[in-house]
Amino acid sequence: MDDTQDTFKAYIIPKGAHYCIQSTVNQLVVNEMQFSVQFDSSAVYATISPINQYDINKLWGFTEGTDNHLNSARLGWGYNENKLRLYGYAYADGQRSSVEICSIELNTPIDCNIKIAEGLYLFSVNGKTKSLPRSVTGTNTVGYQLYPYFGGDETAPHDIQILIKTLSPKKL
Repeated sequence: MDDTQDTFKAYIIPKGAHYCIQSTVNQLVVNEMQFSVQFDSSAVYATISPINQYDINKLWGFTEGTDNHLNSARLGWGYNENKLRLYGYAYADGQRSSVEICSIELNTPIDCNIKIAEGLYLFSVNGKTKSLPRSVTGTNTVGYQLYPYFGGDETAPHDIQILIKTLSPKKL
């Protein structure tokens, strides 16, 4: 079944929550995810603890298997130093890694891609690509969709809306 969208869908992370209200169990077979994202001013925030301002919130991605803290790939986002930044964010055999890809403008559609390669996850934002280690072998994986998530220690300080248009994952 095709799970792509023709238009942007709003994903809302309510004030005081970690998970967006649209999170659901969605099993996927993937080798690549393509999507567009657009953030508005609700993505600008200040954390209670200044160190948490540098936490990476999760945007969109997938697990390889059932445990997102074992093997997974996501694009992440954060607002710090007066910029909205996008990151590659992954777990490989339980080891977390991340890399900043770029900063982006609010209210502007951004083309994004997460691709599986042998030994690597490839993260692209508007054509700029960074990689992180991958421990699962093969060029396809069965896992689960990962939806927008805010924080680590802290929850969303206000309602956050993220617009996402899904372009490519295959749904079982």
